[in-house]
Amino acid sequence: MKVIMLEDVRKVGKKDEIIEVSDGYANNYLIKNKLAVQYTKRSKEVLDRELDAKQKEEDQKVAEYQEIKKQLENKIINFKVKTGVQDKVFGKISTKQIAEEIGKLGFKIDKKCIKLDYDLSSLGISEVEIILHKKVSFKIKANLIK
Repeated sequence: MKVIMLEDVRKVGKKDEIIEVSDGYANNYLIKNKLAVQYTKRSKEVLDRELDAKQKEEDQKVAEYQEIKKQLENKIINFKVKTGVQDKVFGKISTKQIAEEIGKLGFKIDKKCIKLDYDLSSLGISEVEIILHKKVSFKIKANLIK
């Protein structure tokens, strides 16, 4: 029996996937527990509509992220830090602090989107990668000054 998966089921199939399973398994487990629906012309149409809506929503998000990228790319964000002997910085700049500074510019970016290859703990300019979406990533510069 062909079914359309409504949820991910390990070793069976992923959500929105059309799979072939035995009639008993489909009726007694997948359909009964609302993990899948039987494949029909009508259920296929509903699935196609849902996938189209998801794709449009995804494209809209990517367009918004591209706009943010355009405005923030290659910007320099300054951080005033305390230094000690030989200009050694006390502490380091975290992704949370970077997200807060970007927030002051008027953009809301989650700290989880900010990737640091190394700690920002020395004076000068360092590049910070921001990954908003798997299709949209860019770099900004963080400048640590006394």
